[in-house]
Amino acid sequence: MSEPPGAALSLAEAPSSDIPSEQRTAQHVQPLRRPGRWILTAIVLVLVAQILHGLVTNPFYQWDRFRYWFLRPTVLDGLGVTLEVAALSAVLGLAGGILLALARVSASPVLRAVSWTYTWLFRSIPLIVVLIFLYNFGALYRTLSLGVPFGPAFVTFDESKLATDLAIAVVGLSLNEAAYAAEVVRGGLLSVDQGQHEAAAALGLPKGYRFRRIVFPQALRSITPNYVNQLIGLVKSTSLVFYVSLLDLFGSVQSMGNTYPGDIVPLLLVATVWYLILTSVVSVVQFYVERYYARGATRTLPPTPFQKARAGLTDLRARLRREAAV
Repeated sequence: MSEPPGAALSLAEAPSSDIPSEQRTAQHVQPLRRPGRWILTAIVLVLVAQILHGLVTNPFYQWDRFRYWFLRPTVLDGLGVTLEVAALSAVLGLAGGILLALARVSASPVLRAVSWTYTWLFRSIPLIVVLIFLYNFGALYRTLSLGVPFGPAFVTFDESKLATDLAIAVVGLSLNEAAYAAEVVRGGLLSVDQGQHEAAAALGLPKGYRFRRIVFPQALRSITPNYVNQLIGLVKSTSLVFYVSLLDLFGSVQSMGNTYPGDIVPLLLVATVWYLILTSVVSVVQFYVERYYARGATRTLPPTPFQKARAGLTDLRARLRREAAV
């Protein structure tokens, strides 16, 4: 008995619902070919290889002298000063920035005006000018005193004994950092939804408790990435304390460069690599702090670098198995 025309359909022409399930599972979806992406990747890899080749083989960089200077006690001592100045300035600058931000959003017009003026002033003056001014502060004020304005002084300090090189560097960087931190903190506070403030006020919670337990933890999600950028800038700004006679990392390298003129380039490379290491550590800390405060705001936490690497290797193995099967 003959079949009607069109009754016999090939497997490729038959609807997917008519194909047996075991045959459908054997078929693999072919990924979309993107030759442009592979060409661009190859070009980038060639350029990176050329740059690395130039860095390694160029005798101008004197990598043997770089290895000699990298862990020298003079450089490590300067690195310790950089870490100390950066850590103290970061803590004091953030504390000052929080106070300035709270003053800026307060109901007092005097506090708002003082906070705005401070922020405007120190964001307008270059940091090197602030440091040099503080370094020569003793020429303007020999002594500092606490007492009644235009009246008797109760306590008097000798400015020359207080203004050590380290103190000048920390105070200058902290004053400058507080102005920028104030705007970062204020932006984070304003990012908290107004409904959170209203709900906390409706519950009758004290203002201090509201700020510590409700507003500030939510504001940290916005404050953290922006302030870490400030910290990276602060680490690099410590190189300016060399101009107030404090031998930090850059100051030590500069001093050694004056003593050994032939090693200027490798010494600068030493400072560059150490600054790269410091900023990289800060960036890693930023990632984990952001990941911590992302809890409750996202359905899934962002993967760590190790998790990304493991997932990439798993995907690569699965892709290779699929290609081998085809």
